[in-house]
Amino acid sequence: MLKKNCDINIAQTIDLAHEMIKLAQTGYEQREDPGCGVIYGILLDSGYRILDLAQKEKQKHVEKGW
Repeated sequence: MLKKNCDINIAQTIDLAHEMIKLAQTGYEQREDPGCGVIYGILLDSGYRILDLAQKEKQKHVEKGW
């Protein structure tokens, strides 16, 4: 169970990153022009970057015993 607000925020960030990745994948499959492909490519890349950073920060908190 998460008790610290910072840990709750990291967990929500991880959830949001997963949603970004899911939306990007769906959007890319349903795109109708190249502009949409660019948008969803950026969204996908950003989602993975945010996910990576948030997971690393979560691990730092675990190592601190939080």
